[in-house]
Amino acid sequence: MDNRKTKCVVWDLDNTLWKGTLLEDDNVTLNENIIDIIKTLDGWGILQSIASKNDFSIALKKLQSFDILDFFLYPQINWNPKSHSFKVIQESLNIGIKAIAFIDDQEYEIAEVKFSLPEVLCIQADDIHHILHMPEMYPRFISDESQIRRHMYLHDIERKKAETQFIGSKDDFLASLKMILTIRNATIEDLKRAEELTIRTHQLNTTGYTYSFDELKNFIGSSRHKLLVASLEDKFGTYGKIALVLLETTQDTWTIKLFLTSCRVKSRGIGTVLINYLRNEAIKYNVRLFAEFIHTDVNRMMYMTYMFSHFKKYNTDNKLIILENNLSIRQEYPQFITFD
Repeated sequence: MDNRKTKCVVWDLDNTLWKGTLLEDDNVTLNENIIDIIKTLDGWGILQSIASKNDFSIALKKLQSFDILDFFLYPQINWNPKSHSFKVIQESLNIGIKAIAFIDDQEYEIAEVKFSLPEVLCIQADDIHHILHMPEMYPRFISDESQIRRHMYLHDIERKKAETQFIGSKDDFLASLKMILTIRNATIEDLKRAEELTIRTHQLNTTGYTYSFDELKNFIGSSRHKLLVASLEDKFGTYGKIALVLLETTQDTWTIKLFLTSCRVKSRGIGTVLINYLRNEAIKYNVRLFAEFIHTDVNRMMYMTYMFSHFKKYNTDNKLIILENNLSIRQEYPQFITFD
């Protein structure tokens, strides 16, 4: 068994979430303990959605009658292949396909998903009552943000709707959000989320490094390191802790050992803002600023972020690329964000 951790559970409806087939009998009933399972997964920070071949309006009305509709993000209730529904859910949530689990009672539907998307973890509906004990489900830590993750995604749905309706430039829209960024030294209370960020973040991770709670705790107590955490909020609500920076420090140099940002803020320009903050701090303390970078299959965007922020290649050691920043080039913060 691999070390996958599930970020989203996608439910079928008929004879899975509830007993019976909705279009044949409107009096379907929820499977035993299903609400407890849904609420437990939600409390663990695992997102949930639906891929069901059903009538959209009828199924939505039934979910509302059970008072569970709000637990499901971007539900796909239609007659398309379920593999197509999975791609819509994946893109909407901006998570890896390997982080999705699928529960269905139909062998055909499971086979279709396995064939088209073999990375998806498929679970038979008969095993529903065992899923809370599956190692792929249970997170190492349940942080304060785990318990509000769904609500943060709901806020993001509101933001996307507002952006679609906004008339004006991208910078004007970002300014309308009234974003406030907080950057500070990490504390022990931050470390559960910090470890979670290193494990869950792949696209926007400059090295692909992951760190355990204990390793991060050691960095907090180290005189040779700075561990910074950034949080973001706007008029719609909090994004939570969205970035982590690990610096190795000497009297003359700072080296960025790890720099990552949550995919939730990929379109907000936060990576560039954070690097600009580090550049200004390096100038303030009169130190040279270096960064380590290791190419992975998915983190090219972070390399380009470094390039656009005036880093150039300094040295290469096997796969490890050492970059140095040209601190003589001044770069202003964008006007669409303020600091707390």
